[in-house]
Amino acid sequence: MTHGETFALFLGLGVILAGARLLGEVARRLGQAAVLGEIIAGILLGPTVLGRLAPASFATIFPQQGASWTVLDGMSTVAVALFLLVAGMEVDLSRMWRQGRTAAAVSVAGLLFPFALGLGAAWMAPGLMGMSAGGDRLHFALFMATALSISALPVIAKTLMDLNLFRTDIGMVVIAAAIFQDLAGWISFAVVLSLIGTGSGAGFSLGGTVVAVLAFTLAMLTVVRWLFHLALPYVQAYASWPGGVLGVILSAALLGAAFTEWIGVHAIFGSFLVGVAVGDSSHLRARTRATIEQFVSFVFAPLFFAGIGLKVDFVAHFQPGLVAVVLVIACVGKLIGAGFGARLTGTPWRESAAIGLAMNSRGAMEIILGTLALQYALIDQPLFVALVIMALTTSLMAGPLIQRVLARPKARRFVNHLTVKGFVPHLRAGDAEAAIHELAAAAAAASGGDAGRFADAALQRECSMPTGLSNGLAVPHARLPGLSAPVVALGLARPGIDFSAPDGRPAEVVVLLITGDDEHAGQLDLLADIARTFADEAARELVLKARGYTELLAALRTAGAG
Repeated sequence: MTHGETFALFLGLGVILAGARLLGEVARRLGQAAVLGEIIAGILLGPTVLGRLAPASFATIFPQQGASWTVLDGMSTVAVALFLLVAGMEVDLSRMWRQGRTAAAVSVAGLLFPFALGLGAAWMAPGLMGMSAGGDRLHFALFMATALSISALPVIAKTLMDLNLFRTDIGMVVIAAAIFQDLAGWISFAVVLSLIGTGSGAGFSLGGTVVAVLAFTLAMLTVVRWLFHLALPYVQAYASWPGGVLGVILSAALLGAAFTEWIGVHAIFGSFLVGVAVGDSSHLRARTRATIEQFVSFVFAPLFFAGIGLKVDFVAHFQPGLVAVVLVIACVGKLIGAGFGARLTGTPWRESAAIGLAMNSRGAMEIILGTLALQYALIDQPLFVALVIMALTTSLMAGPLIQRVLARPKARRFVNHLTVKGFVPHLRAGDAEAAIHELAAAAAAASGGDAGRFADAALQRECSMPTGLSNGLAVPHARLPGLSAPVVALGLARPGIDFSAPDGRPAEVVVLLITGDDEHAGQLDLLADIARTFADEAARELVLKARGYTELLAALRTAGAG
């Protein structure tokens, strides 16, 4: 690489990563998946916006040819392979078998019906579905069938967690069905790629490539999975942590990716199956999973998703009619297929509809499929834009519609009601009554309420039953008429204040919670959230080190509260 190409590479990487992370964090703060912000960052930095407003700057930062562009494109390929490793690690094979008849019905119907609908629509009306001129109708129809039948396990899991449905019967059925569909969808797409001859396949014939794909899948889900399970304890015992186990897993993912690329199927399929094989082991530590997920999701994945916007002009290739057709067929196929599958097993209509809506989330998986199809000229840019919009739309609409169908309120988080004025980093109080008065004053300053009223209500509740919990936490609380929203104040008392906790330990973290008199269920939700947040000793230590509101929020987010 020349001096100019090296400069362009590092400039482009820095700009795209910074933009993707910034907008990814904005999306998360708005309650959306980070991938939405990352894609928007790419659109803003790509030909859609920057290329139009400042074409010279766009050409300088992201030259569309030369060594720097080739290296950036190569890093994007590595990024998506590692992202699929993380997606594979979320697949719990044992959960597929535990959910029984309902999960099987949702899986099969939710896969076959949209597959058949997509296949039929693309075969009968390829022009309406956006097939490019001169395209192969069979290959196009098979791709559309696959693209419209696959779900997005990471997006589904996040939606269910946000709604407190992840560990319910509905959540377990949806996750088990999504796991099966992920596996079936990626195997199907691997076969489609082998049909269109995307790679040399090391001299493999079409039949040989298909057989190799199926054999590799079977081996990874049985023998290799068993070998990983046996090897992980030795790696974790004798290699440095986390470097040793990370090196083994990432090396295996890259080797798996290389193998599937060698047999004529895209590298992401190999890394996905390695993720399934490794992630299914009970020996894999939760911290190792989290380290890999954070490493990939915060560094590599943004390069790929933001990079999408660098290659496509979303304004020039936006066709409203095509977008509407793809969106309607995608939603109809998945909602009817998965919902009807659940209904066949006796699931009530309301819950069946919720299952269909959850399975309709496409997200990152759909975008990855579309990117690869565009790369291999299986589709053109207008259809790719339609697929991206469909994937984002179905992901955004799932949560609100499930809430409406189930009439279930969104999970309540106490941190959402805590403001800078409600945080007291150093409580001066020496006893519970003084602490409540001090926090009541902070709560009044934050909400504009009456400090005396807050304190009297909390003290009256405190006299009837002490609010000290175990492990250095106290949550004085009360309900008052006329409050439109909960009021929260949090204070830190490092010497500790006696709140008559069951374990005798003085409270170091004191949270005052005042809710409306008609908020009984809401108060219980918030109390449970506070107890859950501070149940871990490490979480409390992080909070106790906070010297200001920003540090407190960072500690709560690290502890999983925000």
